[in-house]
Amino acid sequence: MASKLLRGTFILTLGTYISKILGLFYVIPFYALVGEHGAALYQYGYVPYTIFLSIGTAGIPLAVSKFISKYNALEEYAVGRKLFQSGLAIMFVSGFISFLTLYMLAPVFANLIIADDDQISTVSDVVMVIRAVSFALIIVPFMSLIRGFFQGHQSMGPSAVSQVIEQIVRITFLLIGVFIILRVMDGTVVEAVQLATFAAFVGAIGSLAILIWYWYKRKPHLDNLLKRDKGTIDISLKEIYKEIFVSAVPFVIVGSATMMFQFVDILTFNRAMAEIGMANVSEQYFSTLNFKAHKIVIIPVSLATAFSLTLVPLITASYVNRNINDLQRQLNQTFQVLLYLTLPASLGISLLSEPMYTFFYGYDPTGFGPEILAKYAPVAVLFALFSVTAAILQGLNEQKFTVLTLLFALFIKLVLNIPLIKWFETEGAIIATSIGYTVAIIIHLLVIRYYAHFRYRLVFRRSILIILFNIAMFAVVYLVYHLFTQFLSIESRIQSIFIISLSALVGVIVYFYLSAKSKLLHVLFPDQVKMIRKRLNS
Repeated sequence: MASKLLRGTFILTLGTYISKILGLFYVIPFYALVGEHGAALYQYGYVPYTIFLSIGTAGIPLAVSKFISKYNALEEYAVGRKLFQSGLAIMFVSGFISFLTLYMLAPVFANLIIADDDQISTVSDVVMVIRAVSFALIIVPFMSLIRGFFQGHQSMGPSAVSQVIEQIVRITFLLIGVFIILRVMDGTVVEAVQLATFAAFVGAIGSLAILIWYWYKRKPHLDNLLKRDKGTIDISLKEIYKEIFVSAVPFVIVGSATMMFQFVDILTFNRAMAEIGMANVSEQYFSTLNFKAHKIVIIPVSLATAFSLTLVPLITASYVNRNINDLQRQLNQTFQVLLYLTLPASLGISLLSEPMYTFFYGYDPTGFGPEILAKYAPVAVLFALFSVTAAILQGLNEQKFTVLTLLFALFIKLVLNIPLIKWFETEGAIIATSIGYTVAIIIHLLVIRYYAHFRYRLVFRRSILIILFNIAMFAVVYLVYHLFTQFLSIESRIQSIFIISLSALVGVIVYFYLSAKSKLLHVLFPDQVKMIRKRLNS
C-alpha cells in the first residue's frame, strides 16, 4: 500500500510539474506574437477567471477525493459513489452559475480596469476577453471533480495524464490560433487574445475526454468494488458537504491569494497611472509586472513550497497526537528548508534578471523589464512563506486565521496600492504587495507560536547562517556573471541561456559546498543525504 501511495504521489507530482513547465515556457512564443498589449489583455481576462474558478469549485473536488478515500478504506464504496454523483451535479450547477456571473459582470470589471481613453485597450476589448475565458467555467469544475474521484481511489494516473493533456491541447490551440489570426488572417491583437483565453475551454474539453475514457476503461473494476460494499454506514450528504465546506473553503481562499493580489492591481493600476498622466504606458508597465515578471518569479515559489508542504501532513499528525517534540522539529525543518530553497533562487533571478528577461521575452533596450524583474524577485520569499504558514495553520486546525489575515492583507494592498503607484509607479505595486504579505506572515507566525508553543530561536540562528551563505554565493555569482558578460551578450537569447546556466551552476556549487561543509545539508535533508550516501556506498 505504501509503495502504491508513493508511486501515485510521484505520478501526480510529475504530471503537475510537467503542466507547470508547459505553462511557463509557452509564454515565450505567445509574447513574441501578441506583445505588451496582448499580455496585458490576457491578464485582464485570466485573473478574474481564476478567482471565479476557485469560487465555483470551493475546494469540493479535493475534499471529495479525501472523503472517497476515507470511505473506501472502510469498504463503504457506495458512500463514495453517492458523493461523486451528487458532486458532479453540484459542480455543473456551480460552474454554470460562475460562468453566467462572470459573463454578465464582464462590463463592470472592464470599466474598473480601463481608466483612461489614452490606454491602448478599450472597455469593449476587455469585455470580449473576459467573456471568452468565462466559458471554461462550465467544464473545469465538473472535470476537476472527476479527477478528485480517481484520486480518492488512489488512482493518480488519470489526473496526471489529464493535466498534461489539458495543457498540451490548450497551448497548441492557443499558439496555432493566435499565429493564424495575426500572421495569416491579419487579425487584431484583441481577436488573438480572445482566442487565447478561450483556449482554456478547449483544453478543458481535451482533459474531460481523457477522463471519460479512463472512466469507461475502469468502470468494471469500480462496479466490482460496489458489489463488495459493506453497507453499514448511512451518512447524509448534508453532513458530508457541511464538513467539506468548513475544511476546504478557507484553504481554497488562501490558495487564491496571489491571484487576488493581482486582481487588486488589475482594478487599481491603470487608474493610478492615469491620475499621474501615464495612461499611455500603464498597460505596458502592468503586463511587465503582472504577466512577464510574475511568470518567472513564481518558479522558485512552486518548487520550494511543494517540498516544504510534504512536511505539513506530518505536522498535522504530531499536533493531533500531542507529540510536541516532533512538532517542534518538523516546524523548524519546514521553515529552514523553505528559506534555504527560496532565498537563493529569488536572489539568482534578481541578479540574472537581464539575461533571464532576454531569454523569455527578448532583449529590452530600455532596461525597464529586467529592472522590474530584479525588484519583484525577492517577493518570491514572501509568497512561499505565506503559502507554507497558511498550510501549517490548516494543519493546526486554525484555518480561520488564514482567511482573516488574507482579507486584512488584501485591504492593506487595496489602501496602499494607488498612493504607492502614484509615488513610485510600477515599483509601488510591488511595495504594496510586499507590505500586505509581510503583515499576513507576521500574524501567521504569531498564531503558530501561540497554538503550537513554537519558539523561533533555532530558525532565527539557522536563517542567519543561510543568509550568510547566500551573501557569499551572491558575491561569487556577481563576479562570474560580470566576467561572462565581457564576452557573452545579454542581447542574444542563446548567449543569455549560457550566461544563466553557467552563473547558476557556479552558484549551486558554492551554495552546496558551504552547506555540506557546515553540515547544514545533513540537518535540513537527513533522509535525502542518507539515501545518497547509501547509493554511493553500494
